[in-house]
Amino acid sequence: MKKAIVLGCGLVGSAIVRDLAADEDFVVTAADSAEKSLEAVSNVPGVNRIQRDLGNSALVQDLVSDFDVVLGALPSRLGLATLRAVIESGKPYADISFMNDDPLQLNDLARAKGVTAVVDCGVAPGLANMIIGHCSAELDEVERAEYLVGGLPKPRYWPYQYRATFSPFDVIEEYLRPARMVEDGRVVVKPALSDPELITFPKVGTLEAFNTDGLRSLIKTVPAKNMKEKTLRYPGHRDLMCVLRDTGFLGKERIEVNGTSVVPLDVTAKLLFPMWTRPPGEPEFTLLRVLVEGSSDGQKRRYTYDLYDEYDPIKDMTSMARTTGFPCAIVARRLVDGSLRMPGIQPPEMLGKNEGML
Repeated sequence: MKKAIVLGCGLVGSAIVRDLAADEDFVVTAADSAEKSLEAVSNVPGVNRIQRDLGNSALVQDLVSDFDVVLGALPSRLGLATLRAVIESGKPYADISFMNDDPLQLNDLARAKGVTAVVDCGVAPGLANMIIGHCSAELDEVERAEYLVGGLPKPRYWPYQYRATFSPFDVIEEYLRPARMVEDGRVVVKPALSDPELITFPKVGTLEAFNTDGLRSLIKTVPAKNMKEKTLRYPGHRDLMCVLRDTGFLGKERIEVNGTSVVPLDVTAKLLFPMWTRPPGEPEFTLLRVLVEGSSDGQKRRYTYDLYDEYDPIKDMTSMARTTGFPCAIVARRLVDGSLRMPGIQPPEMLGKNEGML
């Protein structure tokens, strides 16, 4: 049996733990800095739980040294440091953290250590990248590649019509970070939340799509003439977030208020995040659409992939946790069975480009 350790036991991390624990080929350990997070898998048979400070890179490197594979489900701010620690340990790694830094900067280190590290290994980025990589390998030229993605509550309520299905601070970062995309073969940068458009989907109805910075490695690895990523929300949510952002409520620099120094984002988060917290059992869904257009052997081709997934009330597992965690767990299986050996930092689209990986 193979020994796997999952770093981080939040909504997605706990879904990864449950999935691997149901596999008789694995002995699973869940690690988290908070005992409360570990309680989420306390009823899962055979799972070992370890409480450690996962913000300590040296401790992480030592912690993972006895395992056959490591899976990362930590907040984005810990992503790069954790990636480096796992590489230094010499262990294969599948990671879903949406790290702010470019993980490819550790490619040479991973190659030198003989480590295969698959990053951005969730739904989008993740599954969407694999699909785009796979389709691009089928084409002589890629004219257009894009994906639309969102995780939303089924009930719509005033005013935000939204629940945070992953770290709320990471959601805010999506609304602040400039969006990189490709237009006519050139990389351009636009503000987050820009270029809104209404799109109607089966089962869901009309949603609003707007620019966010989700392409990441795809800009470097897929030679598409036009490429973008957009986030999906119920109409009206974007306008509210634009008002908060443009008024300064999402600011990170301290300001003085009646003689007290405060960070606007901290105050906003204190008031906003309770409204974004999903009540137990509330149904939600994940929607992903991937579009790739191009030509092969002189013929125009178009690929369209749609994914729609809902909350599982029997297992009490959110759709976002399932669709993000399961791709990571699947990649981990490939890492330990020997079918995935590509030393270096591997974005998901590189797996999609390899015949037999999908």
